[in-house]
Amino acid sequence: MCTSIVEIVNAEGSGKGEHGWFDLTNSVVSYDHPHHAVLEEAITIDFVNAALGPEARVAVELTLEAAKELSGALLRAIAAAEIEESGRLRNT
Repeated sequence: MCTSIVEIVNAEGSGKGEHGWFDLTNSVVSYDHPHHAVLEEAITIDFVNAALGPEARVAVELTLEAAKELSGALLRAIAAAEIEESGRLRNT
């Protein structure tokens, strides 16, 4: 069964694909049948630059548990980075 769960957000950064580094334009997060992971369903995260074609894509397929752990790690790293950045602003 297809879930139709898809979230697309703007992404500013870089990804490394088969032909080297490329600028990102979007991140696509979905929950559906994976293409490679041996799972019934997976959280898939694609980092893309649609203007550069299908080669400008970096993808991961994660279990729900791994996606939750990644989400928590991202939130902790972002919180720590914001503290670091606020300290830099005060020292300027």
